[in-house]
Amino acid sequence: MTRTELRGRGAIAAVICLVASAALANPPAQSPRPEARPGASARPAVMVVSVSDFAPVSSERPEKRPRGLATDLQVEKVVFRSQPAPEATIGRKGALCGDPALKGKTIPPILSKVKGCGLEEGVSLVSVAGVALSQPASVDCATASALKTWVETGVKPALEGTGGGVAALQVAGSYTCRGRNNQKGARVSEHGRGRAVDISAILLADGTAITVENGWGSKRYGKVLASMRRSACGPFNTVLGPGSDRHHHDHLHLDTARGRGPYCR
Repeated sequence: MTRTELRGRGAIAAVICLVASAALANPPAQSPRPEARPGASARPAVMVVSVSDFAPVSSERPEKRPRGLATDLQVEKVVFRSQPAPEATIGRKGALCGDPALKGKTIPPILSKVKGCGLEEGVSLVSVAGVALSQPASVDCATASALKTWVETGVKPALEGTGGGVAALQVAGSYTCRGRNNQKGARVSEHGRGRAVDISAILLADGTAITVENGWGSKRYGKVLASMRRSACGPFNTVLGPGSDRHHHDHLHLDTARGRGPYCR
């Protein structure tokens, strides 16, 4: 290569360097952006929106229930809730005290330091002849059987067709180691031997409660309660209630005392 050609190439290289230096010294005002993809929106990726562009949010209210439409929950009228009846204790006839009409369970012997109190072969009775007891009654089998007989022959017939029939008996007392009429120093009551039960009211299926205290002598239930007391004398050896004494004005005392004849007042 001749000296003339070398000088020409050197001049060209110098011009290229000057152009590159000028480009670096004065960069473009904006960096080039990539071309938009076909079909892409021409709007920018970030958009500033005013709050006024949004419609106000309103909470929706539930639709009103049409008039006359029943509510989802039906409230049932309940007079009482007795304890769930346990499985009948198996006896010689396959039921409590050998009687399928008696429901409940046997209980361990009740021992007492008080002479005359105690219950060796007792049961906890929860229903008799399909009629529930408001609370379990601790009695012996003879008393349980007498209560069933009274319910079947005296209580149910006296109230047949009234208020849907008998639903339950309000039990005011059963086994309790105490003196008669709760008097200190008195002879042991039949309650202390598991041979007595006190009934203070008859509860009907429609929710009516016929109490001994308020119903006795009344125009509506006086004769019914008097009939029940008369029918109890026979199944039970002792029957006391309003008019007997001041201790029995609000309940019927029914017991199966042994060793003597019936005493009904």
